[in-house]
Amino acid sequence: MTRADFDAYCASLKATTHVIQWGNASVWKVGGKIFAICSNWGSTAEAAPEGPYINFKCSDLSYQILTEQDGIVPAPYLARAKWVQVRRGSSLSNDDIKTYIRTAHEIIAGKLTKKLRQELGLQ
Repeated sequence: MTRADFDAYCASLKATTHVIQWGNASVWKVGGKIFAICSNWGSTAEAAPEGPYINFKCSDLSYQILTEQDGIVPAPYLARAKWVQVRRGSSLSNDDIKTYIRTAHEIIAGKLTKKLRQELGLQ
């Protein structure tokens, strides 16, 4: 998945906002909370062409399953919160990545207050 594809898909989800931060990372939020990031985190100068990497929040079970697959690692700086980083060459298809991003959006949206979810039209 390219960064343009990532951004287009995240933009299609309900009540999202987008910012560029942390060294040109594409950061997507719902209700002010991050659910997905496209970045070059974890790249060395030699590995930078392998990026960008797709990072997203996932369930505890998905985190366990995904991090056992080639090309998917605990996300730098966010692994303790059950985020993964999908690198080029992983076994996930673009459709699979989109499904996980949509689930990340749902997980984060579900943690927002009821009032905020109503204001954003997420209920």
